[in-house]
Amino acid sequence: MKKVLIDTNVALDYMLHRQGYSNAMVIYLLAEQNFISAFISASAITDIFYIASKKLGNKVARENIKQHLVPVFKPAAVTDSHIYQALNLEWDDFEDSVQYIVGESFSADYIVTRNTHDFSFSTIPAVTPEDFLKAITISL
Repeated sequence: MKKVLIDTNVALDYMLHRQGYSNAMVIYLLAEQNFISAFISASAITDIFYIASKKLGNKVARENIKQHLVPVFKPAAVTDSHIYQALNLEWDDFEDSVQYIVGESFSADYIVTRNTHDFSFSTIPAVTPEDFLKAITISL
């Protein structure tokens, strides 16, 4: 089973029905049905809540995360060691370096993101939701 790290933007596409929702929904369903093992960094969940609450309100955002997001996109711990490792990467986007280190910690096969260019130094393939679905379809 493929292990994937879901980037913040893809999780928000799913939660907020943004552009890209249909692909994010298919990835969600693949994870829900245990065709893939999907994770989201614990630090990203706070960002997701902040952004989602601006659109949905605190109560609805919290319930969506609690009832739908984290049961399927499992939270992956962010430790002090991960933070130090990410700081040492010196990537332009610190959040993405943390995501990458967290993905490395559980041997992610892919990072699914709409911002693949932010992971140009990643040894984990960073793919768009569309490209991920094409790759996973071939291997299913």
